[in-house]
Amino acid sequence: MTTPPPNILFILVDDLGTGDLSANGGPGVRTPHIDSLAADGIRFNQCYANSTVCSPSRAALLTGRYPDRVGVPGVIRQKQEDSWGYFDPRAVTLPDMLRTAGYETLLVGKWHLGLEDENHPCERGFDEFHGFIDDMMDDYWTHRRFGKNGMRHNREVIDPAGHATDLFTDWAAERIRHRSGAERPFFLYLAYNAPHTPIQPPEAWIAKVKAREPGLDSRRTAYNALVEHLDDAVGRVLAALQASGQAGNTIVVFTSDNGGRLQAGACNAPFRGGKADMYEGGIRVPCFVRWPGHIQAGTASDEVVMLMDFFATFCEVADVAVRHEIEGQSILPLLHDADARLPDRTCYWVRREGGPRYLGNAYHAIRQGTLKLLHNDAFAPLELYDVARDPCEAQDLAGSRPADLKALGAHMQEHIRRGGATPWQKGKPT
Repeated sequence: MTTPPPNILFILVDDLGTGDLSANGGPGVRTPHIDSLAADGIRFNQCYANSTVCSPSRAALLTGRYPDRVGVPGVIRQKQEDSWGYFDPRAVTLPDMLRTAGYETLLVGKWHLGLEDENHPCERGFDEFHGFIDDMMDDYWTHRRFGKNGMRHNREVIDPAGHATDLFTDWAAERIRHRSGAERPFFLYLAYNAPHTPIQPPEAWIAKVKAREPGLDSRRTAYNALVEHLDDAVGRVLAALQASGQAGNTIVVFTSDNGGRLQAGACNAPFRGGKADMYEGGIRVPCFVRWPGHIQAGTASDEVVMLMDFFATFCEVADVAVRHEIEGQSILPLLHDADARLPDRTCYWVRREGGPRYLGNAYHAIRQGTLKLLHNDAFAPLELYDVARDPCEAQDLAGSRPADLKALGAHMQEHIRRGGATPWQKGKPT
């Protein structure tokens, strides 16, 4: 009797810092349900988002490619004059691939990869979409962006009542329960908005944190309440998986699209910087994977892993051959053996942005071995760090190691050149 292919539940949260979980020593926060995934599975100590912000990381996750190679070097926004990407309709997505292996593909939550008809989730490989089509919510309760309702069920505009985190949780749990006993495996991409701004936890959760941590400052109290509300939501989804009898044959991944936003109260300790920074605090993210019977509980890996690697990993799990070019690599060996090693590679990050700090330009980072070269905005000088010896990036080596600066700079230039082959705006110039 052959073992049925595993279900895949991929939980992506928005702007969660490495120090925002109690498993990572987060100040004043309790996240027992998310922590349980680390306890029951593997923790990746060097997991990186593919960018410092939302859209590029999501594009990389869904394509296995560097985001500028699929037209998403920056944040895709509702206002065209401040939108810095166009998700290439020719790019093959993970749900496209998994469909060929018989998977039912579901997206619950935040999309943030374009409002064009050709980039609707149901045109990009998902059998069903139940969530928020736009970039960010201006309000967790009304689900609007610039006054426009962003909630959809497939292509239908819906206007549900409730906190977005609770709605996404209810919809995901409903899909999981409905899938119990189904012949086809499922891929459920559950993408929460939380803990992205605005920091709007339900009042009961603020009261709970205040009662337990009365000395915590008000900003961190509200932020922790939003994270703990999110943790409770993750717990409800995991409970639905368990109650439906599917937990034993489901890979569960929990991670974030970039580091936490310091101005909102996030903690990326012990790393420097936060969301929008190319420092470790902006791109290194928590990542836990649970797969009963395959991953040894309570293990950890120090191998460098990127969000785009899950594309190749899940294709290998589903026995789907990847015949087109991708930059991600399968981390399946690490899931079977935490002490396994991955092939050496050069890792690259990019973000394009507007406003006076960027003026439509891009900024970048590149890591080869333990050396990391970056500039932290479009006009900043290059900085060089050894992130193994100096993970907090306190000692800039750019002046003392000119040969390494030149070599990594050449690699960065080549990545920038290659990324330029893919348009990141739709249509012809006017």
